[in-house]
This record gives sequence, C-alpha cells and structure tokens, in this order.
Amino acid sequence: MTTDVLTLSQLLSPSFPVGAFAYSHGLETAMSEGRVVSAQSLQSWLLDLLEYGGARSDAVLLSASFGAPKNTVAKIDAHARSFAASAERLKETDLQGAAFCETVETVWGIELGRLCYPVAVGRAAEALSLDPELATAMYLQSFIANLTAAAMRLVPLGQVDGQKTQIALKPHCTEIAKQLQSSTLDDLHNCAWLSDIAAMRHETQYSRVFRT
Repeated sequence: MTTDVLTLSQLLSPSFPVGAFAYSHGLETAMSEGRVVSAQSLQSWLLDLLEYGGARSDAVLLSASFGAPKNTVAKIDAHARSFAASAERLKETDLQGAAFCETVETVWGIELGRLCYPVAVGRAAEALSLDPELATAMYLQSFIANLTAAAMRLVPLGQVDGQKTQIALKPHCTEIAKQLQSSTLDDLHNCAWLSDIAAMRHETQYSRVFRT
C-alpha cells in the first residue's frame, strides 16, 4: 500500500506534466461573475462537483476503465468525450489525458494510446497494479487541489484557507471513491448545471488566465 501511495502521488502530482495548472474547469468564470468569492463559496462549489458534477463523473470513468476488457476501453473513452458539456471541457480532458499517456509510456513503457484523463489514469493504475479505490480517492483529491490552487490565484484566497478547504473536502473524496468502486457507465450522470454553464461562458470570456 505504501508503494501504491508513492506511485499515485507521483502520477497525480502537480509536477507530473499534464498541465493541470492551466485549467480551471469553469471556475474562473464563476469567480469573475461573483459566484465564488470566499473560502466558503469555493468549498460549496467544489463539493457540488464532487457529489453531482465533473469530479464525480471523472471518478466513475476512472473506476469503469480499471479492469475493463481492452475491447471496451474505446467505448469508455468515447463516453468520456461525449459527456464533456462544452468544447473547453473536452479540451481539458483530452489534452491532459494525451499528456498523461505520453508521459506514462515514456517513463514506464506502458502504451495507453490517447485517452481522456480519467480513463488514462484508470488504465495506468491497473497496469501498475495499484489499488483502485485509493487511485480514485487520490484522483479526486488532486482534482480539488488543482481548483483550490486556481482560486488562490484569483479570488484571492489565502494559503491557509486553501488548505482548510482541502481538509474539509478530503472525507468526501474518500467516501465517493468507496461508493464508486465497481461502478460502470450506467452510473455516469451529472447535474451540476451551473458549473457546466460557467464552463460554456468561459469560452467567450474577454479576459482569461486559464484555458478553461
């Protein structure tokens, strides 16, 4: 288990070259429109993503891709792409996934092809014999950490509040990972519409720091 934690920490580290720092998952628009202006509103926004939105659907896709027969991986990846609610969301998962696959192949010699980010993480976790529940929980933690870092740059949100936000959401990451073990594409859903709308509006936002 210790080895699993260290390997996943590397795969999901901000230093792993997927360019996660460049994406805000629509959060930049939510902040510019005054919807996320404090640690409390940020935590509420991120919790909705975990329970109803993109973070949860990513976790389902990761779990579904772990252990899936090779001939069904393309179907899972196609669902991941079609489930992206906007052009920028598709760019976010596609480009991060492509960078992740390329790095995993270069470092570990594991050929993943070109997969969306959560699907690629699930397939890599299986290939490296990592614990699927732990992989899902740490993926969700990484998702939250990246958006918290974005908020720290734009709200502005202090570093202490950023850490408190991540601590508050950590139990949700572990619980959702536990709930979604052995989940399939039938478990895929999303009702965090405000986040999706924010992502769509970001595509035409005049002044932007993030790509999404």
